[in-house]
Amino acid sequence: MGRLVEALAPEYGFEIAGTIARVNAGGAWPDAEVAIDFSSAEAVPATFEKLAPRGTPLVIGTTGWQAREPDMRNAAARHGIGVVAAPNFAMGVNLFLALVERAGALMANQSAFGSWIHELHHAAKKDAPSGTALAIARALQQAGYTADVPISSTRAGMIPGTHTLGFDAASETITLTHAARDRAAFARGALEAARWIQGRQGWFGMRDVLGL
Repeated sequence: MGRLVEALAPEYGFEIAGTIARVNAGGAWPDAEVAIDFSSAEAVPATFEKLAPRGTPLVIGTTGWQAREPDMRNAAARHGIGVVAAPNFAMGVNLFLALVERAGALMANQSAFGSWIHELHHAAKKDAPSGTALAIARALQQAGYTADVPISSTRAGMIPGTHTLGFDAASETITLTHAARDRAAFARGALEAARWIQGRQGWFGMRDVLGL
């Protein structure tokens, strides 16, 4: 993801000030107008603690660190920075989540249908279920859908990411699916968020970036 962000950055008017990885994290960090973090759940809080006091806006595309979110939100407010944090930065996924909310509202009282979520990712992805699958479940709940929604995960090969929400009744099935063809969709969304967050203060998601 870092290499994709670096390669696509010029299309969004950015020049790379520097990159931080495990091998050089203990050295001097470059000054930047905005930072994009696609690292690991363990690294996100440490990165945040480095950047927030500098007043550097941050775009976080990593998942699995949400237990630290309340502390990080407080720190963001204290230092007056802007943060865009999302489980998935693909523009289509976030539009998909808006569709999921509408589906949840429509299906809330349709007891004849059972529902499920299935997500597929590459074998190297560590967290399961994915942050996007959990976001789908939250979108349903926020729309008033109260039935149980089991989530299943598949890790295999080089799958960039596929998420399916299904509703099944005795004689029919409805499915909504988003499939990423490659990871550039995530990098492009993160760069769009990095452009949007400059000059803003507060904690935001991709819904805010897209005006949904």
